[in-house]
Formats: sequence, structure tokens, C-alpha cells
Amino acid sequence: MGIITWIIFGGLAGWIASKITGHDQSMGIVANIIVGIVGALVGGFVMSLIGKTGVDGFNLVSFLVAVGGAVLLLAIFKGLRKR
Repeated sequence: MGIITWIIFGGLAGWIASKITGHDQSMGIVANIIVGIVGALVGGFVMSLIGKTGVDGFNLVSFLVAVGGAVLLLAIFKGLRKR
């Protein structure tokens, strides 16, 4: 995937993850993009641990992996902020 595709993919995944976790009001577009891209990396890593492929293109399975990784990332961030 090219850089523009990663930005769009990350922005969408980060936005949906922020809606799921309730962080939408505190996040802007840049934060959504960053969370989505890092979430895709986290989701890909978790998927590789169980022997599956992670993010391998602009498709539904990759998108769900990215959203799942972003939700996990935001949940961890929320847990650390409460301490």
C-alpha cells in the first residue's frame, strides 16, 4: 500500500476505533490517522502471533484487523491514563 492509502486506511480505522471506545471528542483527524496506522501495526502483530496474516491490502479483513488493533491501543491508553 502507498502512503496515501495508509493515511486514508489509518484515518478510517482510527475514527471507527475512537467511536467504539468513546474517545471521539478528544481526538482530531491527525490523532485518528496515527492511531489507525499504529493500530494496524498492533493488529498485524497480534494476528502474526496466532499464525494469521495481518494487514495485507485495502480489504475488509485488513480493515477489521486495523480497527481491532486501534481499539486495543486506545483501551491500553485509557487504562494507563487512569493511573
